[in-house]
Amino acid sequence: MPQPKGMLILGVPGCGKSLIAKTTARLWGLPLLRLDMGRVYDGSMVGRSEANLRGALRTAESISPAVLFIDEIDKAFAGSAGSADSDGGTSSRIFGSFLTWMQEKTSPVFVIATANRVERLPSEFLRKGRFDEIFFVDLPNEEERKEIFKIHVGKRRSDTERFDFDQLSKVCEGFSGAEIEQGLISAMYEAFAQGREFTQLDIIAAIRATMPLSKTMSEQVTALRDWARQRARPAASSVAEYQRMEF
Repeated sequence: MPQPKGMLILGVPGCGKSLIAKTTARLWGLPLLRLDMGRVYDGSMVGRSEANLRGALRTAESISPAVLFIDEIDKAFAGSAGSADSDGGTSSRIFGSFLTWMQEKTSPVFVIATANRVERLPSEFLRKGRFDEIFFVDLPNEEERKEIFKIHVGKRRSDTERFDFDQLSKVCEGFSGAEIEQGLISAMYEAFAQGREFTQLDIIAAIRATMPLSKTMSEQVTALRDWARQRARPAASSVAEYQRMEF
């Protein structure tokens, strides 16, 4: 069987794309290497950036088998198409070198890349052969929001029985996992300022005072969902099973 090359994870910000990469490496028992593209680019001399990328990829191959994590790859290669006018073509050369390495690598380095803005990704990234699969991470549903609340409350308090997680899950419809966590933290600060323990009502008040990204950037979130519905595989197992049965 051919070795898997990697996967591209698209999704709404704050829904756990980076956590998927960390969890995958832990489940597989492999080291997780993070490729910081900001440190690859070096304008001190011509060719230095390309050499930095080759050195980073050689390091990953020497440590393999490993998981190579590239966070927000849409920002790293967003300007590669017009880089001749901005950086003398450095971004284009780095982008081409990375694509060639992904296509021809024989070492067991599994690449996990995350992205928030699919329209910024070059088309070369999206064709089959670069990544084994493109997954889409959507906003959590009611049951998933309930589990997220249980995790974050359980990390901070042991007496979780005093919270109605079903009610909390309904109140925060349209919230991402990160926004749910920040709502809980905001409730804790508010109660601490008043010299008492935070309650269910504090969490509800903090959530209702927060405008989620799904509303402030509703057009962007809707466009991403529409694109992923036909072009990516859902990361949620329940949605994937439903689509499989529908097919």
